[in-house]
Amino acid sequence: MKTFSEKLFMNELRKKYRPATIIEVARRAGVSPATVSRVLNGTAAVVPETEQRVREAIAELNFTPHPAARQLINQRTNAIGLLLPEISGEFFPPMLRGIEAEVRNSGYDLLIHSTQENLNSGRRPLREHNTDGLIVFPESVDDAELHRLFKIGFPVLLLHQSSPEGISFPIVTVENKSGAEMLINHLIEAHGRRRIVYLQGPESHQDSRWRERGYRDALESHGIPFDPELVEYGGFDEAEACDAIRQMLIDGVDFDAVFAGDDDAATGVIAALKQAGRDIPGDVAVVGFDDVPFSRFISPSLTTIRAPIEQVGREAVKQLVSLIEKGHAEPEILLPTEIIIRQSCGCP
Repeated sequence: MKTFSEKLFMNELRKKYRPATIIEVARRAGVSPATVSRVLNGTAAVVPETEQRVREAIAELNFTPHPAARQLINQRTNAIGLLLPEISGEFFPPMLRGIEAEVRNSGYDLLIHSTQENLNSGRRPLREHNTDGLIVFPESVDDAELHRLFKIGFPVLLLHQSSPEGISFPIVTVENKSGAEMLINHLIEAHGRRRIVYLQGPESHQDSRWRERGYRDALESHGIPFDPELVEYGGFDEAEACDAIRQMLIDGVDFDAVFAGDDDAATGVIAALKQAGRDIPGDVAVVGFDDVPFSRFISPSLTTIRAPIEQVGREAVKQLVSLIEKGHAEPEILLPTEIIIRQSCGCP
C-alpha cells in the first residue's frame, strides 16, 4: 500500500507528464476556452494583447490540440445532412437519387434523418457537430432551429420553402404557380371544365400555396368566380384525398374536374370516383402534379405537371457545397415545369 508521500509523488508525475487541456490554457491566459479556440483556429479576430497571452500560455504548458478536437474546432466532417419529415410516397425516391448522386460526385458523405417522430422533442441528430451543412425539407426543422443555425453562420439549403421571417437561406424549388396555371387552363380551354376542385397539401408546404395561387389565377383569367366550396384538404396523400372526394360526393358538391395537388393524391381521387361509379374523365377529369413514375401506368393514365424532382436534389447539393466551400450560393433557384397530357383530363 502506497504511503501518503508516494501518492503525492505519483500525482505530481501525472501532472508533469499529462498533456495540458484547453481549459488549463484558458485559465493560465485568463480567457475563455472559446478564445483559445479562436486563436488556434483563426476563425475570428482576437485583440493582439489577448492573443499574445494565449500563445504564451500554450508555450508554457506545451499544449498541443488533439487531432480529433482540432477537427471539431474546424467544423469539417466531410458530411452533408438531409432532414426530411418522412420518407414515403413516390415523390421522395427521385429526389433522394439526385441528392445521393451529387453528394457522391462532390466527395462528401450523406447522412439522412427523418424527423417525424422527434420534431418537437428537441432531439437534433444532425446539426453542426456532425455535418458541414444541411439540406432541409419542409416540416423537418422548426423556425427556432433555423434561426439558431443562421445566427451561428451554419450552411443551410432549403428545399421547396422560403426562409422564416428575419433570416435568409438559399432555396431550390420548382415553378409551382405556372405549372398549376397550365393544368387549369387546359381543363377550361380544351375540355370546358368550370367546376374544378383543388385539394390542398399540408399547410406548411409552400408548394401547395403556390399551386393554389396558380389555380385561382387561371380561374380569374377565364372569368370563373372562385368558389371556396371547391377547395378541400387532400394532404398530398392518397388516403386523405380519397376521403376528401368521398365526403364532397356525400355532401352533393357539384364538380366536373379535380386538381388533386400532387400525383399521390390523384390516385386517391381516382379511387374515390371509381367507387362512386363516376366515369373518368367523362364525368370528372382528374389532374395531378409531379409526374412520378406510376402516373403513366394507372387507369386512366394521369395528366399532370412534370417537375424535375431529381434535378432539384442535384441542384440543392451543388448550391450547398458552394455555400460550404466558397461561402456563397444562389439566393433562389426556380426550376421549370411542363404539362404532360394523358387520358385522365379527357384527351385521347
